[in-house]
Formats: sequence, structure tokens, C-alpha cells
Amino acid sequence: MKKININVKYIWLFAAALAISACSNDDDASSDIEAPKPALVTGEANFSKYIAVGASFSAGFTDNALFIAAQQNSFPNMLSQKFAIAGGGSFTQPLMADNIGGFVAGPAVVANPRLFFNGAGPAVLNATPTTQITDVLSGSFNNYGIPGLKSFHLGVPGYGFANPYFGRMASSPGATVLGDAVSETPTFFTLSEIGGNDVLGYATSGGTGMDQTGNVDPSTYGGNDITDPNVFAASFSAAVDALIGANSAKGVVTNVPYIASLAHFTTVPYNPVPLDTDTASQLNAGYATYNGGLQFAVSNNLLTADEAAARTIVFEESANNRMVIIDEDLTDLSGFGIPSYRQSTSSDLFVLPLSSLIPQGYGTQIPLEDKWVLIPSEQAAIKTATDAYNATIEAVAANKGLAVVDFKGILEDAATTGYSSGNFIYTTALVRGGLISLDGIHLTARGYAIVANEMMKAIDITYGSNFEASGNLMDVGTFPTNYPPTLR
Repeated sequence: MKKININVKYIWLFAAALAISACSNDDDASSDIEAPKPALVTGEANFSKYIAVGASFSAGFTDNALFIAAQQNSFPNMLSQKFAIAGGGSFTQPLMADNIGGFVAGPAVVANPRLFFNGAGPAVLNATPTTQITDVLSGSFNNYGIPGLKSFHLGVPGYGFANPYFGRMASSPGATVLGDAVSETPTFFTLSEIGGNDVLGYATSGGTGMDQTGNVDPSTYGGNDITDPNVFAASFSAAVDALIGANSAKGVVTNVPYIASLAHFTTVPYNPVPLDTDTASQLNAGYATYNGGLQFAVSNNLLTADEAAARTIVFEESANNRMVIIDEDLTDLSGFGIPSYRQSTSSDLFVLPLSSLIPQGYGTQIPLEDKWVLIPSEQAAIKTATDAYNATIEAVAANKGLAVVDFKGILEDAATTGYSSGNFIYTTALVRGGLISLDGIHLTARGYAIVANEMMKAIDITYGSNFEASGNLMDVGTFPTNYPPTLR
């Protein structure tokens, strides 16, 4: 992330030079005056009743928690402030009780507080949440961003019993997320990151769930399973139709990003282990029996020489040793007492929580279980489902005339060349990138401001408004990238 800096000791000289120039040439001075911007127009859009529907990104979830300041910096709340200039009404959110984040049930903490940066890395805030998990708020709401929501959860009666973020705002015990949102009769809506959680649980669990492609009965799914694309398509289409409704509401939808663009899966490298000569020798001695078993398997035609070479474990004196993982895609030799070990490659992705365990011997003395790593076949299953979801989103949006934000493209740009806004270039790097919060998945407040801006740009293109031309985009650099531990 880069910022333009000016040497302070030269500011007075710079100002004096400007003053001299202004006095000596009035024509030049007048040419520097910015032309007045046009008044804001709404085009075909009607912002009088804006409703946001989505998952954690719509809620404003950041630093692994939901809390008041984050909700106030959610992109729907930012949009509502701009929409208010163009005839938009009030915007109510189901605010948490504090800036600590997390839930308590009585005195017991049942969901952890938010993360903060302790100078070395992310750390859990040393505080006790005050938001009771059983509390139910009264009134109506405009932001139906529900952390943990999957596509098929939108229409599940009584979903509040399974998800406290909806339970605390549901209109009745048997309410559905979509039903409550539609009952607010929106004239404009955002339907964002629907589909993200349909693959994210599988990804964050290291692929320990199942790919349910081909199974159209979501009642049989586990919490970490990949949703069948046809189930997603039916849920997403039904949500769009219901939100458009009798008001013929306009709206914006976003596509689903690739998990490989998120710091949660890219921060831990495949070769992070520093070893001296003695430690490397000890580890090699420990894996000597395993390596010998591979040669036995080759000699008995149980394994090809190429696979045996790929599975051989070798450590060396280096700062960049690869880790030992358990790969279920390898030839199963368990009947001969030979485990499915290999060392990691650049094709593997590792989940962020592993970072604190590597110094404890994980990946060296302790081979990594499936929950710590996404092997290529698991990544492929996630990408295939994501591509199918995005094809549905694109088709439905085109058919209904909705604006579309390429959220996937934004994060891909940020993960490679960086995303430029104002004087800053944002990346998806953990802590220092400015875009992704401390949990490695959700956005910072600046990231949500970028999403709000991209939505307004898409509204301009699709509905003929002029948020950008009238100077009404968010000033991204004025928002925080993280929140101090003193904020409670």
C-alpha cells in the first residue's frame, strides 16, 4: 500500500511558489479552478426504500466479528448515506451491543471478541462481549446481511434458531430472511456475496466437507459442504424475483470471489519452515522408515517410481523447507502400513490458523491433516462451484436488468497488481494490504468503501445516475483499516 508523502520542511517553500505563481499569472490561476460538478441525479433508480440482503460482507463483518463500528462502516450503510442525498429514506441496522464483538449466553462467551493488531499480528481482544445471543431486537430493519448465510438459507423458516445474527432481528420465530426483507417492500436492493458461504465453509475447513454437486437436497448437507449449483441457482433466482416484486425494484448484485484471492488462504507459504543442519538430520532420520516403505512399494509394483519420488520426505538446512501433509488423493498404501504423506508444493493452499502451529512442529514432526490444507483437487472443486454460481448470477442479472459488481475481479486485481484508490494502492495481503481485515477473509472499512463505490459506479452505468460524476463516491482513505483495542 503506497501513500504520497511530501517532505514537511519544504511545504512553506512550495506554498510560497504557488502564491508567486498566482500573483504573476491570473490566467494560469483560473485554469486550476476545478469546474463545478453536476447535481446528483438518480436516473431510473428509486432509492426511497433501500434493503440490503446478503451475508457477512453486507453486515459489515470484519476482524472476525460483528460490532457497532464495523456495522456503521458496512457498505450498505455507506450507500444509504449517499442514497439519502437522492431521496433515500432512513436505514436501520440490527446493531450489536458493543464494539467488542462476539456473543455471550448469560455469563459464558459463546462467540469470541474481534481481532486487533498487537504489533506482531492478529490477536483476540481481551474483553468480554455484552451482546446476549438470545436477545431479540424490536422494529424493522434495512440491512439483512447475515453472517454465515448460505444461498438456500434465504427461504428456510425458523432460520433464526440456527443463526443468532438473524434470530436477534427476525420478525417472528418462524420467519425467513427473504420473507422479512421483502416485507419491507424495497424500491432498491443490493444482493451481495450470495454464494460465498456456499463454498467458504468447505475452504476454511481444508476441504473436510463434501462436494454436494449432484445432490439437490440441502437438508442432507453438512455445514462444511459445497452447495450444488442447481440449488444455488434456484435460491438466487427466487431471491431476485422476490426482491424485484410488485415495486419493480432496481438493484445491484455481486459475483463470488475466488478463495485464492483471500489472505486466509495465501498468507502461509508452502515452504515456511526454517531448519538448521542438526534438526534437518533428525527429521530425515524420523522419516527414513517411511521413505523405505515407498521403495518397498515400488519394488512390489504397488507404486510408480514417479509417485514414490513425489512422496519422498527430505529436509535440509534452509529457511524454506516444505511441510509434510496427508494427501488423500495419493495411492492408498495403508494396508501395508505406509501413510499417504508428501511434502507441500506451490499448488497447495494453507489456512491462516496454521501459522501459529508451525513453530510447534506442525508440518515437520506432525504431518498436516486435511483440515489445514487445500490440495489441488479440493481447490478445483471450489473453483468449479464458484464459476457455476457466477454464471447464474450473470445470467439472472442480465435477464432482470440488474447492475453487477465484479467483486471477483476486484479481489483478483488486488491480489496481483493491486487496486488503486486515491493516494493508495490496496492489496489482499494480511495486515499491510489495507483491503482485507485481520481474519484474512472479510474486508476492512476501506474495503467496504471500495465496494460501495463500485456499486455506485455500476448503478450509474445501469440506471443512468451520476454518483461518480457528481462527486458523491466515498473517500476511501478516510476510513480505518483496523480498529484499536481501546474501542469497546
